[in-house]
Amino acid sequence: MSKIVIHGSKGRMGQMLIACGEAMDGIEIVAGVDEGDDLSAAITDCDTVIDFSLHNATAGCAACCAEHGKALIIGTTGHTDEEKSTIINLKSQIPIVWASNYSTGVNTLFWLTKKAAEILGPDFDLEVIEMHHRHKVDAPSGTATTLGEILLEVRDQQINSLRHGREGIVGARTDEEIGMHSLRGGDVVGDHTVIYAGAGERLELTHRAASRETFANGALRAAEWAAQQSPGLYDMQNVLGLE
Repeated sequence: MSKIVIHGSKGRMGQMLIACGEAMDGIEIVAGVDEGDDLSAAITDCDTVIDFSLHNATAGCAACCAEHGKALIIGTTGHTDEEKSTIINLKSQIPIVWASNYSTGVNTLFWLTKKAAEILGPDFDLEVIEMHHRHKVDAPSGTATTLGEILLEVRDQQINSLRHGREGIVGARTDEEIGMHSLRGGDVVGDHTVIYAGAGERLELTHRAASRETFANGALRAAEWAAQQSPGLYDMQNVLGLE
């Protein structure tokens, strides 16, 4: 039985994690912790903490996990570079799974995005489009950011090649730029599309999430996996055996 604490339990994903965990064999949700609660009071009874809170709360959660020797799953997005560095420095003490998206389908999209970019080569222009519900506070999404990083790696380009939207007389598109566009509205759970636009043809890879359940089940799967791992920094590709 894998015992799990949910950090950020009152949010949309926190509630979904609790519901899915209670319905899943081999999982016990021992506590839900949110703003104002004491994580250290609940953490001793668990194997893994799943964090879907706020970017400025993750570092404190990670420090508590390191202090108590508990595995950590991070689904929160929007961290600053300083926050990321603080958390990553703990990888020598505990296993940390940090993924921008825990959906099996999205992680397949990550794999396909890399392969398509390698096969199609530099003659195809690259654009990433994502859409989420009107309440999402960060942009682009963590998943879109990962897609951009994959494309940059294949093209051997720097982060300044990403172009976030276009407005005005911006001139013709350059060969190096990778477009990144964020849409917000309604109750969209999460749509992500990678466009490869060439002369006379266009390839689009799209993943659409209809329910947060797919993310919750993936994070719970990662929590079971992480509890059996040595200290280190992992992602969902490791959990699924895609690397």
